[in-house]
Amino acid sequence: MKDQDLMRSARFRKEREADWQRLEKLVLAAESRGLQHMDFAEARDLASLYRQATTSLSIAREISLDKALLGYLEALTSRAYLCVYAPQERLGGLFQKFFAYSAPRAMRRSWFFILLGFLCMGLGALSGYLLYFESADWFYVFMPAELAGGRGPDATYEALRSVIYDENPDSSGLGAFATYLFSHNTRIAIFVFGLGVFACAPAILLTFYNGLMLGAFFALHVDRGLGPDIAGWLSIHGVTELSAICIACAGGIQLGAALLFPGDLSRVASLRRAGRDALKLALVAALMLLVAAFLEGFGRQLVQDMYMRFIIGWGIGALWLIWFLFAGREQK
Repeated sequence: MKDQDLMRSARFRKEREADWQRLEKLVLAAESRGLQHMDFAEARDLASLYRQATTSLSIAREISLDKALLGYLEALTSRAYLCVYAPQERLGGLFQKFFAYSAPRAMRRSWFFILLGFLCMGLGALSGYLLYFESADWFYVFMPAELAGGRGPDATYEALRSVIYDENPDSSGLGAFATYLFSHNTRIAIFVFGLGVFACAPAILLTFYNGLMLGAFFALHVDRGLGPDIAGWLSIHGVTELSAICIACAGGIQLGAALLFPGDLSRVASLRRAGRDALKLALVAALMLLVAAFLEGFGRQLVQDMYMRFIIGWGIGALWLIWFLFAGREQK
């Protein structure tokens, strides 16, 4: 750099350096304490000095000042930009926004995919139910032995009923079985969401298969005259848990559909756009699985009355539905 350029650069720096140093202090304060803890004068000066610094950067680029000065100004304006324009939301605020607006709106926008998720589960359950009455051997085809928990077409009425109304799950091992069932359903939910991106097919097939198991399991108890009893046993946690799997499936189908039918967008852009709602659906499903685990671990054993199991299970299902349908709507 020529001597003349060095002098011009030094003069340029000298005329503005005090404002840059002031901006640097304000940026440091905003980064360490947060913008919300700055007083009005500091916040005003931060925004004003940020605009001046961007102007200085433009001039410096235009007249080709030294690279060190350009690097300093670029770093300073970038940090100031984040302080001024980046969301200043706290973690609590993000949670509040998720529950109050983001999640229910994403659920409503994704209603078609959620309907597909429930259809996959429902058709699977109906098929499993009807096939069981065609031949009880289908039970062994659909239901893994570890999930059956010793129940099958050879089980007696008394044996099946003793599991449904087991008041001492620790001695019978039902508590451990419930934990296994929860981890199984959680894996299913993760798979149907994550694998949906592969042209939707794995998400649809896995959800349909889960429905087959459910239908065969339910048909076994109906065959023994325990239909309402097993429905109540499943309701207390199943309304929430099975709905979570269907919602996770919907998120997976949404990702797969974005890749298959990107429209005017590139596939990457289409996937990015669909991923915003799909991710919220996955988070809602995870939350529901946690609630279902609590219901399964405590409620199902503590509540032995069949009607009370229906009321709790479907009552909580109604609360989920109210949240999805009405939360976060714009005031007219």
